[in-house]
Amino acid sequence: MIDVITHPSSLLVVLQFAALAAVVIRVIMQRPGPGVALAWLLLVAILPLVGALLYFLIGERRIHGDRLARMDELRAEYAALTEAMRTSGMHDVDWSRHPPAARRLDRIGGRMTNLFAVTGSDLVLYDDTQEILAAIAADVDAAQTSILMEFYIWNEGGSADNVLEAVKRAAARGVTCRLLIDALGARPWWRSDQIEDLRSAGVQVLQARPVGTFRKFVGRTDLRLHRKIVVVDGRVAWTGSMNMVDPGFFKQDAGVGEWVDAMVRVQGFAVAQLAAVMLGDWLLESPESLSETVADAGLHGLTGVGDTDLQVLSSGPGESDDALLLMLNALIHGAEETLTLTTPYLVPDESLLRALRAASLRGVRITLILPAAVDSVMTRYASRSYYDDLMDAGVDVWLYNGGLLHTKSILADDRMAMFGTVNLDMRSLWLNHEVALFVYGPEFGSDLKALHDSYLADATRLDPNTWLRRPGWEKFKENAFRIASPLL
Repeated sequence: MIDVITHPSSLLVVLQFAALAAVVIRVIMQRPGPGVALAWLLLVAILPLVGALLYFLIGERRIHGDRLARMDELRAEYAALTEAMRTSGMHDVDWSRHPPAARRLDRIGGRMTNLFAVTGSDLVLYDDTQEILAAIAADVDAAQTSILMEFYIWNEGGSADNVLEAVKRAAARGVTCRLLIDALGARPWWRSDQIEDLRSAGVQVLQARPVGTFRKFVGRTDLRLHRKIVVVDGRVAWTGSMNMVDPGFFKQDAGVGEWVDAMVRVQGFAVAQLAAVMLGDWLLESPESLSETVADAGLHGLTGVGDTDLQVLSSGPGESDDALLLMLNALIHGAEETLTLTTPYLVPDESLLRALRAASLRGVRITLILPAAVDSVMTRYASRSYYDDLMDAGVDVWLYNGGLLHTKSILADDRMAMFGTVNLDMRSLWLNHEVALFVYGPEFGSDLKALHDSYLADATRLDPNTWLRRPGWEKFKENAFRIASPLL
């Protein structure tokens, strides 16, 4: 009897059963979405030991205790800072200028993140990457006190190097320069000589969410800083979809063409909110104090510039739970006539998919613009599995042919918009640290509509009947990856 129990095959069965039981109990207690839970349970049922190992490595949005404590500390400090800002008049938005849905969005985002909409801002939309890099370099060259930058990817080569040289010049003339770059997204760059060049010039450069073998066991290493923010002197800021790369020097062997991005240059009160997001990320990696960094960033004595009303929303594990998803759903539900969306990666949460279908079925004209080719095989097939659901509900799907369309935006009724770093996929919604602008008013809506029209001019509408006739093995691959989509 003992020999049977201790036989290697018996021990393996016991081990597999224990792994399955452990994951089942853990999943039940963590209460993820049903789709996510079932995907993990299916994986563990098929591959008990491998599935269990993967679950405990990446199955939960696990953050180690020291980082959580620091986040709680900063949250309390920022609450006091935000309350002080509320007395400055920057939050006195005239909501009679906007649809009722805009006011509802403000309430959701404000209550979830403590960042309410601000008035007195000005936005300029840029869609030419060379112009963007040149304009950022010019702003940096004009800096007098402080430069804050955070990016998911920084890549050597081309016009991105001009920005780097501008930062070095700024540091040389006494400007405080802080660069926070994701450790994993910019891994090749962290091995380059540019890091030492920057530090030798006096630039403070830190890795966001450092990776390492030990860190895998105390917290997930794939919870990444996906934000793109530049703040100069507390007076001008940039954000949008573009990493600090020159597309002519970035992923040229991916076979998808150059990446196509857009950014906005921001002035006015909204600059303070973007700076606050970046400084919060910086202070998670640095022992500096909040008062010290706020003083260096030049955030005192801000004045309004322009009359655009907008709301900055930051999201990420341990930060704002599902605030981003709630805002996106509220924006879609608030559309009455038209809705246009651009995203490079479409792997929507179930609630997001239902919101889009419901909006289309109630008569909203929905246009979804996606790149014809993307750089991820798994995401490519998972995305395609959603086309049928959307087109059956009346959504027009357009495939952009001018490169990898990387712009992340939503425009509702030409008056309410989301613009930022957020892909319509599970990773952006649940795992990455993102930032988005929710902009209220027809002025920015008009600019964003013109950008969307330029994308449509280089896109092909997907014919539902032709799509239905694709080979069965293609459908099988799409549906197989769709099952795994909660894990992507």
